Amino acid sequence: MDLKNRSDRWGAVSQVLHWAILVLLVWIAWLGLGMVDMPNTPAKIGTYALHKSLGLTLLALVAARLAWRLYAGAPSPVVGTPRWQARIASLTHVALYGLMFAIPLSGWLFNSASGYPLQWFKRFNLPALSGRDQGLADVAAGIHEYGFWLLVALVALHAAAALYHHVAQRDDTLTRMLPALPRRRSTAPSESESLT
Repeated sequence: MDLKNRSDRWGAVSQVLHWAILVLLVWIAWLGLGMVDMPNTPAKIGTYALHKSLGLTLLALVAARLAWRLYAGAPSPVVGTPRWQARIASLTHVALYGLMFAIPLSGWLFNSASGYPLQWFKRFNLPALSGRDQGLADVAAGIHEYGFWLLVALVALHAAAALYHHVAQRDDTLTRMLPALPRRRSTAPSESESLT
């Protein structure tokens, strides 16, 4: 498998980053939704610390993925994809990247404006993005929360579109992001192929 993207499929680096980011997003969301209602115990503090460290990891992976995409390019739209669908897919990708930057950065800003220290897996401290400011903390918290729900909606739309292309359109939109699946035919087999 090629490391770089080709005109007809995503390369190994893009695939690994794509699926690693998805797994990380699910883990972060699960922690974030559950930690708010936890009793004030050391376990809650540990869960918050893990949520923050994973968020910073997400920020780094999204930056790496964007840098790789700028370097390696992206596959062309699947042959036969209407222009309006390609345009929506492009705008959705821009929005996904924007939110995957905005959500961890707003969490970092909220943490800073609330006066909390920020560590990455207890290895090192990160600088504060602002001084203590309750108004700024409230704004950052709103961006963090509402940005998350918007991201959930866009990820669901993104997944539904990929499944629609795979099941209804029967094209390679989904399979070119999956290394183990064989390529799908975009047209019916020829008569000689159907006889073998």
